[in-house]
Order: sequence, then C-alpha cells, then structure tokens
Amino acid sequence: MNAHTHSSLESDIKNHLNVQRWRHDFPILQTRLYGKTLVYLDNAATTQKPYTVMEAENHYYRYDNANVHRGIHTLSQRATEAFEYARVALQHLMNAQYAHEIIFVRGTTEAINLVAQSYGRSRFKAGDKIIVSGMEHHSKYCALADVMQASWRHSMCDTSG
Repeated sequence: MNAHTHSSLESDIKNHLNVQRWRHDFPILQTRLYGKTLVYLDNAATTQKPYTVMEAENHYYRYDNANVHRGIHTLSQRATEAFEYARVALQHLMNAQYAHEIIFVRGTTEAINLVAQSYGRSRFKAGDKIIVSGMEHHSKYCALADVMQASWRHSMCDTSG
C-alpha cells in the first residue's frame, strides 16, 4: 500500500466514522434534553429513523399505501413492487445469492425467535452451552430459552469490550 492509498483509506475511515455526519441524518438526534444533545441507546426497543427512511415512509403512505402481495389493484401492485425492490436491493447489499433469502420481520425479537425456531431447535440439545456477552439484550435469552434446552454462560465485558 503506497502513501497515497494509505492516506485515502484513512480519509475514508474518518469520513465513515464521522458521528456528527451520522447524527445529522437523524432529525431526532438534533433534540436537546436537559441541556445536552440527545444520545439514544435503546435500539433494541425502537430504532430512530433517518430522514431518508421518513421520506420513503411518507411517500408510501401518501401514494402507495396498500397490502403487499394481497391485491391485484394498482396500489397493491405498486406496494408489492416497492417491497420486492427493497428485497433485491438488500440481496445485493448483503451479497445474498437469491432475493428470497432476504426475510423481513417486524423487529429484533421476531428475528431472534425465527432463528431460534428454525435453526436453533434442530441444532442445540440438552447439555449444550451457549456463550453470550453481558451486553446482550435480555430478549435474546427469552426467545432462545423457549426453544432450546442448552444452558447459558455469560462472558463479562470490560471497558475495552
């Protein structure tokens, strides 16, 4: 790696790690509470939305609001096309082999339940041990405990992770 490439890489990394730039994309993070800039860490419950998502949702509700895969009328067809376009876009972003590998769920807990039911149930058995960090959200334990007979081992985290 030459000096120019290294400098370019450093610049790219700094640009991607520019928290202020990220914060600008999320209108709610411009909020000040108790004289301080809002920091929101409860993403397991609700994730804040950037402008682009809010604009896309606004457009959908104003012009395409209909059930996906449930109608033959124009609005349903447009909603379905947008839904499937998102699936293909994510396929490419995630380098999935097929678009049908992309599964949309309502939230993290539903996703964890789906993995526990479909993947975990057939692979874990009584006596197996699952190692989780102390930083994991408890909803993971609830979902997995319902379907797996494996026991849990917690690894503790320090300030360096």
